[in-house]
Amino acid sequence: MGRIATLKMASEIAGIDVNKFIEDIKNEIARHRGEAANPQDKNQRQIELKNIIKDLHRGVPFEEVKKRFDELIKDIDASEIAAIEESLIREGMPVSEIQRLCDLHVNVFRDILNSKPSVSVPESHPLYMYQRENRELQSLLQRIQSLIPQVTDKNPSLINELRDLIIKIQDINFHYLRKENQLFPYLERYGFTGPSQVMWGIHNEIRKKMKEVLKLIDEDKIFEAVESIPRLIVMLSEMIFKEENILFPTALNLLSDKDWDEIRKGEKDIGFAFIGKSNEAEKSDSKVYQNKEAGVLNLSTGVLSLEQLDSILTALPVDISFVDENDEVRYYSDNKDRIFPRSPGVIGRKVQMCHPPKSVYIVEKILNAFKKGEKDVAEFYVKLNGRDIHIRYFAVRDKSGRYLGTLEVSQDITEIKKLSKEKRLLEWE
Repeated sequence: MGRIATLKMASEIAGIDVNKFIEDIKNEIARHRGEAANPQDKNQRQIELKNIIKDLHRGVPFEEVKKRFDELIKDIDASEIAAIEESLIREGMPVSEIQRLCDLHVNVFRDILNSKPSVSVPESHPLYMYQRENRELQSLLQRIQSLIPQVTDKNPSLINELRDLIIKIQDINFHYLRKENQLFPYLERYGFTGPSQVMWGIHNEIRKKMKEVLKLIDEDKIFEAVESIPRLIVMLSEMIFKEENILFPTALNLLSDKDWDEIRKGEKDIGFAFIGKSNEAEKSDSKVYQNKEAGVLNLSTGVLSLEQLDSILTALPVDISFVDENDEVRYYSDNKDRIFPRSPGVIGRKVQMCHPPKSVYIVEKILNAFKKGEKDVAEFYVKLNGRDIHIRYFAVRDKSGRYLGTLEVSQDITEIKKLSKEKRLLEWE
């Protein structure tokens, strides 16, 4: 239109005030985009919805909150609900607090979410596999639910079936791992961080609950296990609801086709729930990440600068040395506290010359076995100045199996050998 007349000229021809004309155009564009015609109205709705969630966390009865919600909104969508959680976290509400009452405030939105059509994607889309896994999980949960009233400590066959089912549903961990390591990172690029943190926390609660139930069964505490299983079923079922009514629609709205293609390629390295992991042959050889900047290395699973790579190798709590296919030393990590001293003079030296004559035959034996493809690992344990040292040699090969050299990794395992229990808390002094 600008080629023919200005907005002012067009409004005069139509007999409309220019400001109203501009506002009408904005509203029409918003309507086609599916946006709220009046941003102020949408912002006010967001504020009121956040207040509803805050009231839930303050202990206001659910029925009262639900009534206010029903009066407020009729057309809320999944992305708006996700945005509310995101905003609350940015305003300072702890992720743990949102996680604690997540089921409660999702229930506020349940009716409106259930009225929305489910996500529909082709079989090649990553979300299709998530949905397929959810259907399989629901089928398993239904079978577990039907078993609970029949299981007693006098029914060993049913106990065994129940145990097998609990083991099987633990496969959902592959589903959660793909979300955590593939889907969430892409969502975070678009500022969707809070809800994914909440969901990750719930994943861990589910994992813990599954282990607890299985432990009770293995300890023959059948009554306690049967008492705990309904809560586990609820946790898993609620996660399915959150995924399919909030996470998946939001992700489909935010991510580009290129994002989904990259997600799909990376998923095969993690595996899938209930249908088995992908075959090694199916894994993508393509480099998802590419960067043309000078001093940047495009690795098979990421991009690092030379400085980053060198710092990572130096920070590892192990000594590393690399000998190429011609038995020449090409690299060693200059760690702060190396177990075996190294100096720049060793670079380019034949590895046989780096060992005492009496042990050269062992070095030759290892290298020959690696070059022939007969062995891939050799390891030794030694005492050095009262410390326990683990020394390992690894054959390094390219994707075709061609020998590229040998990697030596030495580690002080004295303190590691003393570990006897889990340590999950940070105990800095």
